[in-house]
Amino acid sequence: MIRRLMIAAAAATVLTLSPTVFAQQGPIGTAQEARAMLDKAVAAVKADEAVALAMFNKGEGGFRDRDLYPFCFRVADGINVATPLAVLSGSDIRALKDPTGKMFGQELYAAAQNPEGQVTEVEYMFPKPGTKEPLFPKASFVTKVRDLGCGVGHYK
Repeated sequence: MIRRLMIAAAAATVLTLSPTVFAQQGPIGTAQEARAMLDKAVAAVKADEAVALAMFNKGEGGFRDRDLYPFCFRVADGINVATPLAVLSGSDIRALKDPTGKMFGQELYAAAQNPEGQVTEVEYMFPKPGTKEPLFPKASFVTKVRDLGCGVGHYK
């Protein structure tokens, strides 16, 4: 019995760490991966908000994967309290608009006004990390967690 368990564990490790599995992971995160990261972020905020926000800002603890990262803002006033994008730190999320003129920050803020646990998807245009142009379709899953609105975005 123990021998079978050890063999199964070793096989799972080999499959998990194989180059084929790594090759299947694309250069950008998927909607499913973004949603999973949001669920993980919500759990982290509920466990210890201060520690979670620090990890989000630094991209530690599995909270930075390719182009996926959580962000959080205060529900009361829309001020960003966690984002690895330094340019957005401390800014009012409600003021964000994409170059097409869409005020997606107001939509992110409105999504966090819904009951806790309800997840809303907000779509907008955004440059990929490290670029300013061109713009790509992006969507963020957003939910309320206590007195915060938190989200994780992914490119479509």
